[in-house]
Amino acid sequence: MNVFDKRGVDLSNGLENVPVLCEQLTFPTFQYCSDNIQGPGCPIDPSEVSLPGCSCLSRSCCTESCLCLQTYGQAYDSAGTLLNLSRADSGYCSPVFECNALCTCSDACSNRVVQRGLQLRLEVYRTMNRGWGARTLQRIPRGTFVCEYAGEVISFEEARRRQLAQRSEENNYIIAVREHAGTSSITETFVDPAQVGNVGRFLNHSCQPNLIMLPVRVHSVIPRLALFAERDIDAQEELTFDYSGGHGNQRPAELLPTQSDAAAQASRTDSLQRKACHCGTNDCTHFLPLDLSILN
Repeated sequence: MNVFDKRGVDLSNGLENVPVLCEQLTFPTFQYCSDNIQGPGCPIDPSEVSLPGCSCLSRSCCTESCLCLQTYGQAYDSAGTLLNLSRADSGYCSPVFECNALCTCSDACSNRVVQRGLQLRLEVYRTMNRGWGARTLQRIPRGTFVCEYAGEVISFEEARRRQLAQRSEENNYIIAVREHAGTSSITETFVDPAQVGNVGRFLNHSCQPNLIMLPVRVHSVIPRLALFAERDIDAQEELTFDYSGGHGNQRPAELLPTQSDAAAQASRTDSLQRKACHCGTNDCTHFLPLDLSILN
């Protein structure tokens, strides 16, 4: 049952550490889930612990002794703030690895951030011209973890089937992330929060967003799609990210599609309708990116 407070209803039904508020009398129909779940075509349960852990016995891990930090690098400072917002490497960002359930460090370890879940007061609301949106009820400092983009983890084939089955008036929530590990190894992750998802499904696109998305691995080889504040964000400000994966001059893990890919694919995906972008920024491209640019 939804829980009410003086501002509205908790869309998470108590699944988050803090309520996800909504003041509207009518609410979007979907199943709230705070974490990724295994969907059609996904061979791995995202909740399964499959990464090795460190043997640190300290309250918080340090680079000198922690196998996790030595292997993957230090992503956060002592307060849990992301150290490098671009994390760029040859035009792409590197994923973040956190300590996990097999690590012997404490839950207070500074290398445990995304796994702690939602810590900020967010509100889902009706925007003027973009349907549902999400905003923050408190100031968010640059580099702070805000929320995940969580939903069903599905295969490419299922993602393609769902997108091609959509009607033109329906929203496409599918995010495709491609990670490059070396010169020839590519890992793709498809997440769809349309029917099962979290507060991240309400985030709108902006050509000048205040959030960036990074793949973060905690317990599983399947990454969590974590959104961090790209700059200081004021209370009551709408939270947005770039659906095309653009971030300044970098692309976070090549979040698909790229703008150029979307233009090239538009001519051969007749069943997909490009939608107008209403972000209102100076750099607005006037159209939302097509969420799957690798249809063939």
